Amino acid sequence: MIHIFFRSIGFHEMTENADVYKVVDDVIRHPDEQYVDQDSFGNDFACFSKYVGSDMGISVCGSFTRDDRFRVEYYFPFFRGTHVSTREPVDIERQAGNESFYGICDELKMGIPLIFYISNVGDVFRDSRCGGQQVAEGNTVLSGLAHHGKILFPIMHNEETAEIRQKSSEKRMTLMQQARDGDKTAMENLTLSDMDLYASISRRVVKEDVLSIVESSIIPYGVESDQYTVIGEIEDVYVVRNQISNEKVWVLTLLCNDLEFDVCINENDLLGEPEVGRRFKGRIWMQGYVNFKY
Repeated sequence: MIHIFFRSIGFHEMTENADVYKVVDDVIRHPDEQYVDQDSFGNDFACFSKYVGSDMGISVCGSFTRDDRFRVEYYFPFFRGTHVSTREPVDIERQAGNESFYGICDELKMGIPLIFYISNVGDVFRDSRCGGQQVAEGNTVLSGLAHHGKILFPIMHNEETAEIRQKSSEKRMTLMQQARDGDKTAMENLTLSDMDLYASISRRVVKEDVLSIVESSIIPYGVESDQYTVIGEIEDVYVVRNQISNEKVWVLTLLCNDLEFDVCINENDLLGEPEVGRRFKGRIWMQGYVNFKY
C-alpha cells in the first residue's frame, strides 16, 4: 500500500504498488544508513534508510526470520529538518502494532502537548540500551511532510505592533512556565487572558476575515495524533528535486506559534508562490529527529 505522504518527498505520480515495492527493495539493497539491533521482544530488528534528495528519503523497518530473510514490517518517508525546534524533554511511547515510536513534548510555546513521529528509531533502541529511560533528554529537530497547502499574504505590522506582540509573547511564556510549576495565580491570569482573547476575536471576526486575525496556528488534524493543520510565516524557502522521480519539492522554514521547523511539500500540492515573509497554510505530518543526550 502506498504511504499517503510519499507525495511530499517527490512521489506525487506514484500510484502503483509495484512501483512502491521496487523503491522499497532498492532501499533494502542499497541503503545510505542502516541499523540492526534487538527489539523489545528480543528479535533482530533492522532499519534501512536511503536518501532520494537533500535531507529527504525513505526508511524501511522490519525483522529477520530464522533463515536470515528480511521481512518488511513497515516503511515511511522522512524529511530531516535543519533547525532545533525544542529543547524540552520528550516522552517516548511505542506504538502498539510495530516497533515505531511517538514523541510527546510539553512545549510551552504550543500550550498543548506536541505529539510527533520519531524518525530516528535506531537511536531510540540505542538510548534504551545505554540505560535511557522513557524520557529523552537533549533536543529535537522537528519537520513536517505536507499533504497539501497554500500560500497566504502576510499580516502587516509596524514597529509598534511588533514590539507589543513580542512583549505579549514573552509575558505569556513566563506565565506558562509559572503555571507548569504549580502557580495558581499564573493559571488564573492565563485563563483571564484567554477569555479576553476569545472575546476580542469574536468581535473582530464579524467584520474581518479570520486569516487576517490569526497570524499563525497549529491545530491537531483529524484522529491522527501526529498530524496538524498549520499556519506559519515563511522564514526561508528553497527547492530540491527527487533523484528518482525528478519531481520538484519546496522546502519551507516556518515560524509557527514561535516554534521553528521545516516543511517539505510537492510542487503539485502547493497553491501559490512561496516567498519569505508570506505565510503557509496546510496539513502536515509532524516528524521529529531526537538528538539524545548521553
